[in-house]
Amino acid sequence: MGDSKRRPLAGRRSVLLGMAGLASAALAACADGGSAIPRAASNATPSGAPRTGPAIAPPSIAARSSEQAAAALAPAATATPKARPDKQQIVAEFAGRHPKEWGLHVTGVVNKSQSHKVALTFDACGGPGGTACDHKLLQTLRKLSVPATLFINSRWIHANPSLSAELAADPLFELANHGTAHLPLSVNGKSAYGIHGTASVAAAYDELMGNQAILQEIGGKVPQFFRPGTAFYDDVAVEVTRRLGMIPVNFTVNGDGGATYSAATVAAEVGRVVPGDIVISHFNRPAAGTADGYARALPRLLDHGVSFARLGDVLTL
Repeated sequence: MGDSKRRPLAGRRSVLLGMAGLASAALAACADGGSAIPRAASNATPSGAPRTGPAIAPPSIAARSSEQAAAALAPAATATPKARPDKQQIVAEFAGRHPKEWGLHVTGVVNKSQSHKVALTFDACGGPGGTACDHKLLQTLRKLSVPATLFINSRWIHANPSLSAELAADPLFELANHGTAHLPLSVNGKSAYGIHGTASVAAAYDELMGNQAILQEIGGKVPQFFRPGTAFYDDVAVEVTRRLGMIPVNFTVNGDGGATYSAATVAAEVGRVVPGDIVISHFNRPAAGTADGYARALPRLLDHGVSFARLGDVLTL
């Protein structure tokens, strides 16, 4: 997922205890096994961005379609002043649209904030080999009072229902949407790293809104941010994401290379952040060098006056 040359528990709802795949070979931490996230390119996007089977829902949601689940979401978070469109409306609105862009940096995707703070984001991808939790990393963030945004896939929630609720209740963190089946977000089945993306507008809607409903059930809040499996989007899918009231987010700094970097490399990459950076790493691979790397980098950054924030503190719809 990424480019960057330079390279942030009391339970909320016990209802998830009964909760209930494709994985990306692109992201080692987001995959069932595969290569590291590339460090990638350095060009800005047209929008000015910097260089930079299916999961099982909770019992109360499992019997619903993604459209029915989306209808149950609180109306507070809307994509426009009007009510959030349903699946049928989205399909009709985007019918006949053909993507022109595909990748990590696509028009409409946010890769950097205008804040003087740094936003740490951590993915939990689920799937075979991806459902663990890096408790050591979370402990470091808590010990240092460093906030973070946690992008969680529905497969990880299914494997960790009580922990998911616990994280949702922790004010240091905010939960964000990492997709329902952890697929690249496309409207025509475009692939990333050999993984087929969602094949239509309807499938993109399901990938977005299935997990959105699950996350709201966990924490009682409608997530504001989305990052797809593999972090690849097309520009039409980005518009769909925004139309449904979510900000599509990627990153400027690849902190752990899909949880493949050594602790020393993680510390070096994270240690290069500057204000406005959005950092991607993973908290579902405890055997990786991520926790030790952050344990080295964060105290140094804090000593040098670097401030951290959740995405919700630095980005708005």
